[in-house]
Amino acid sequence: MPEGKISDNLVRSMVSSIVADGASKLTSGSSPELENSVKAADVMLWRNKTISGSVLGSATIIWLLFEWLNYHLLTLVCFAIVMLMLGQFLWVNAAEKFSSSPIKLPRLAIPDHVFVNIAKSLGGEVNRGLGFLQDIACSGNMKQFLLVVGSLWATAVVGSWCNFITVIYIGFVCAHTLPVLYERYDEAIDSFMELLFEKLWTNFRTLDRKLANHRSTGKKGE
Repeated sequence: MPEGKISDNLVRSMVSSIVADGASKLTSGSSPELENSVKAADVMLWRNKTISGSVLGSATIIWLLFEWLNYHLLTLVCFAIVMLMLGQFLWVNAAEKFSSSPIKLPRLAIPDHVFVNIAKSLGGEVNRGLGFLQDIACSGNMKQFLLVVGSLWATAVVGSWCNFITVIYIGFVCAHTLPVLYERYDEAIDSFMELLFEKLWTNFRTLDRKLANHRSTGKKGE
């Protein structure tokens, strides 16, 4: 089993996957998608503190509306539609009273390519995540495998404590805080992860040795 920095291995594998995907997009002429990925990475790494803070603050407000104020998605959508209709109603009636020419409001329509881009982005991220998990499962690296399994187990435990929206919010906050924290304190984090996984790996080998001895003792007894 190769000994190395587990966090570095994970980051490198993720970066290599992203770079390979980006290179394929560049060769196929899909540079705008790569630019959008770079912008998203800049937001997660707080390159522009105003934009990153606004994104995190907006997510927090949405979470507070759903979790603390007990709003529901259908309720918020209906309220938003009512406010939009009320604004247009007042605008049109005010224009008829103070203007001689009738006002013509632009039609509200969401372009089709918006939905197509959302579906492509969502599908691409899901496939990338599945590919990453499959690579970890088939790589034979016990440290990476234990890290991913432990993360999934921790997520399952957190999911049993709170609802799905809170889990999504926690993941969103982690995605916008952990990368920048690792960028600043990577050496300390790497040292801690090395000690943690060395201890886990030692316990795993001890358990495996005990199980092997138990199986051999059982075979001799037969």
